[in-house]
Amino acid sequence: MLQTMTPADAVMGKLGLPAPIAELAARRWDAIIVGAGHNGLTCAAYLARAGKQVLVLEARQRIGGACTLAEPFPGYHISPCAYLAGLLHRRVIDELGLPARGFRWMPAMAGYFVPFEDGSSVLLSEDDDEAVQELRRFAPDDVKGWQAMQAVIARAREALRPDDERDIWLDPAPSRAKIETRLAGDDEALAMMFDLSMADFVARYLRDERLQLAYLGQGVIGTNASPFDPGTAYIRFHHSCGRIDPSLPGTWGYVEGGMGRVSFLICDAAREAGAVVATGVPVAQIIPQEGVVLEGGERINAPVIIANADPRVTLRLLGDAADGAWRAQVESIPIEGCTVKVNLALAEPPNFTARPGLDEPHHRAQINTPLSIQEWRDGYAAARRGELPTRLWTENYLQTAFDPSIAPHGRHVLSMFCQYVPHTFAEGNWDTHRERAGHLAIQSLARFTSNFPNAVIDMEVLGPPDIEHEVGLTGGHIFQGECLPQYMWENRLGYTTPMAGVYLCGAATHPGGSVIAVNGRNAAMAVLAQNG
Repeated sequence: MLQTMTPADAVMGKLGLPAPIAELAARRWDAIIVGAGHNGLTCAAYLARAGKQVLVLEARQRIGGACTLAEPFPGYHISPCAYLAGLLHRRVIDELGLPARGFRWMPAMAGYFVPFEDGSSVLLSEDDDEAVQELRRFAPDDVKGWQAMQAVIARAREALRPDDERDIWLDPAPSRAKIETRLAGDDEALAMMFDLSMADFVARYLRDERLQLAYLGQGVIGTNASPFDPGTAYIRFHHSCGRIDPSLPGTWGYVEGGMGRVSFLICDAAREAGAVVATGVPVAQIIPQEGVVLEGGERINAPVIIANADPRVTLRLLGDAADGAWRAQVESIPIEGCTVKVNLALAEPPNFTARPGLDEPHHRAQINTPLSIQEWRDGYAAARRGELPTRLWTENYLQTAFDPSIAPHGRHVLSMFCQYVPHTFAEGNWDTHRERAGHLAIQSLARFTSNFPNAVIDMEVLGPPDIEHEVGLTGGHIFQGECLPQYMWENRLGYTTPMAGVYLCGAATHPGGSVIAVNGRNAAMAVLAQNG
């Protein structure tokens, strides 16, 4: 008999076994989902709501994948990877009733803060009038150029992601031709989507070198490419086209309680609809149209298998059952991560020398520490050689400025997302370099502050192999493979596969990586279309 259902929030996603394995294996299932990341749980919710008998199997003890919660230091609740919500699809939020379950999104209206080596800084609010006022102080010759840069992103967002059924994220796999038709006549938008490097993109609109440098990192988030590589301007657009709140398009924000609550609340919706979720149950083999074999040797039958696991893991689980052409496509997609995530427990927020204080507007902004053009080039080259660079680009989020509940009273949490680091070191490994990488990240931020590293109480460092081991993402790539234009849209892996009864629902599918959840929704629609 299934155990009484406890809200996922109450146990921080550690659900355990809802019934003995033998009992689960004896039941009739319409679909088994391999992996309880947010997309897998979303897929489960929609299938269960359609009356399907759905079983979700998660190898780790906790649900959520990269979007979960952990307690790396006593009293600090931190998402190991996902740290901010901007692309979560409004359709999923509304259809699964997440606000009624406790979902609360707090927009980071303070915007974007960048300090510079010369002691200056810029804080670009999400309010355009405030941002223009700041630019008139900081780089007056770039006001019109900045407005034009923002406008091309907004035009493309409105053309491709209108707040209705025409949203291409609801399309199973839009072609490049479809996107070109939507953007017909807008050469700037077309260049941004398909051709430009991030460096060329900012150079088109901005003249102040500091302002150009401030934006370079936005073209390579989670991407193993240089901001000087063609196609990286699209990464900037990908992260600027969210519509969590239709009145604040492109805005990012914090989830009350931490990002893992997104997965936990979706899980509650799935289980209330009848889906069964089991953790600590690793799958060893997928048998198309028949079911799965667990690592313990038990077999659970179902005609439909949906992999939330990344495609390389799915390939391994399929073994010889994988279609040859599909295998070649999966293996052609780069999936080696280049980011290190550093989670810090702080005695106090960073005190920036350019804008002193411990409770200032910029503490509620997305904080970037820039690199010079040469540092960008050298850092990327060093990581490709298997070495740590001399300095990291860091993107920093102080969630406790919005939500003090995730840390002990008076303490703070800073999430640092940094590039570039090697997946594999030329000499040594992550066990020998992990602490050095963490201190390098801290020093890359500390040079702009008066109280770092002294304000740091503790740190957790997750390099690509750590992300692979702890979260299950091959290569430690947070998007299950690159999101550059050549790997997007019709070139993304499909929800359906050539293996009968086998589907994908993770970030390797359209519309790509980040906490979006519509991948799982779209996959469920594909399953229902083919299986009634």
